[in-house]
Amino acid sequence: MSSDKPQLTYPHLYFREPNPLADGNYPGFAPGSRVADGMRIDRDVEIPVRDGSVLYADVHRPADPGAAALPVLISWGPYGKHGGRSTAPSRSAASGVDPSWVSPYAAIEAPDPLFWCRHGYAVIYIDPRGTWSTPGDYTLASEQEAQDFHDAIEWAGTRDWSNGKVGLSGVSYLSIAQWRVAATRPPHLAAINPWEGLTDFYRDIAYHGGIPETGFMEVFARHSLGYSSTRVEDLERLAPEHPFDDAYWDAKRAVLENVEVPAYVVASWSNQGLHGRGTLEGFKRISSADKWLEVHGRKTWEYYYRPENVASQLKFFDWALKGEDNGWTERPKVLTEVRERANAGYVAQEREWPIARTEYVPLHLDAATGTLVDKPPLAEAEVSYPAQDGDGVGGTRFTYRFTERTRLTGHAKLRLWLEARGSDDADVFVALRKKDATGQEVPFPFFALYDNGPVALGWLRASHRALDERRSTPWQPWHRHDREELLEPGVPVALDIEIWPSSTLFEPGESLEVVVQAGDVVTGVLPGHRVTRNAGDHVIRTGGRFDSHLLVPVVADE
Repeated sequence: MSSDKPQLTYPHLYFREPNPLADGNYPGFAPGSRVADGMRIDRDVEIPVRDGSVLYADVHRPADPGAAALPVLISWGPYGKHGGRSTAPSRSAASGVDPSWVSPYAAIEAPDPLFWCRHGYAVIYIDPRGTWSTPGDYTLASEQEAQDFHDAIEWAGTRDWSNGKVGLSGVSYLSIAQWRVAATRPPHLAAINPWEGLTDFYRDIAYHGGIPETGFMEVFARHSLGYSSTRVEDLERLAPEHPFDDAYWDAKRAVLENVEVPAYVVASWSNQGLHGRGTLEGFKRISSADKWLEVHGRKTWEYYYRPENVASQLKFFDWALKGEDNGWTERPKVLTEVRERANAGYVAQEREWPIARTEYVPLHLDAATGTLVDKPPLAEAEVSYPAQDGDGVGGTRFTYRFTERTRLTGHAKLRLWLEARGSDDADVFVALRKKDATGQEVPFPFFALYDNGPVALGWLRASHRALDERRSTPWQPWHRHDREELLEPGVPVALDIEIWPSSTLFEPGESLEVVVQAGDVVTGVLPGHRVTRNAGDHVIRTGGRFDSHLLVPVVADE
């Protein structure tokens, strides 16, 4: 279980001592084979990689595969191929996952080997370098990890029981790793299925709009990444030392344009603050000639394991890895769920993302009335709120009531003229909410376990307001995050705040509410932002010289 060959070095990294393997229910290193439920399970199989080190994997195959060579699915992630980070959350009542959907063999966020082996596949779970008993140092979404994963794909594609075609599947980190390795173009990689996986650690989770995320990042760094017999990258210490989008964060990005294999990409409107934005960016930027997008508004794990969605995964991989002419290529290129309320809505068929026929309509803020209006107010007005550290402390709201049936699908942007009184910076938290005809909030599923989500979220630290003009569009500002421009006393500045994509239907009499405040709008859940630069008061100016407005994506159904 050791190697004297050097791995890639990362002099800018800090490493920390790992969590005890026993705390992750690790059963111990025990190579061997057994047959159970019609599967041959080879445990702790050694996979050699290019620098002379090894990875350890569990390989699941049909016990009696017949004469046919097997296509291979690989799941790669740090949570333990043995189900080390308990699978209980993904099977809890809050997750929406019916226990009958998943067998005891399935690791968290990974395809169920029992299902796939029964359909003629081999399934490999791999513990990456530096996790559990795999030797070396664990480096998160690094070049080293991508090289190792590349070599593992090539190993799998050249086994005597393999048909030479490898596919990738899995949720969250198991999806992030897919973008990274697919960009290295392993010859035996034939298809990927990134299911809600971010593509930009800085913008998608570590620094929302330049504001440090302190909830999910802490849990992720301390617990999810912490199991190793050696050392793990100290993300919790490193993230605060890299407050700008620098080389540290850039090293974790895949060159998405290098991804060319067929891709079935699944994103969600509910994953605001983690995977929603990045998954859609991944779909937009990959070069694959054959790519399909599906965007839902449900809970993450529930949607991945729901039987009809597993059937879609099977159809995709049967086409891509087995060469079956099963009608997959006739599927619409883009499917988007248009949400009406929690777990209710309809699926729209589209040809591209973003949707080309989108009309981006400005709704103008009026501080005098607390409303959004169709025409810019002529009179200037202002509204202020206290800006103190703490969840939900201080804020204001603007409401727009619809007079006709309206579908909003896509990117939104809030242009806000803001002055900070009592501070040289301002952290602004934004949410879009749906209100029914009686004025009651309509909550939506949120992440994997929650039911109190908004339509969409946005964030921006005012000192990070500088835009990358090359990458920005009128509906999606792209902030540089490479420097600070502090605020001057008494001087309002224009902030263009990216609001993550969403899709919601509004009937006549229903309302869209814009919430602007000094702390997290959705509290008691992840993500969270405990530390801000807020003090004194925030002043929002509207009307006249101050074109504060919300740009919304109006899409007519065809």
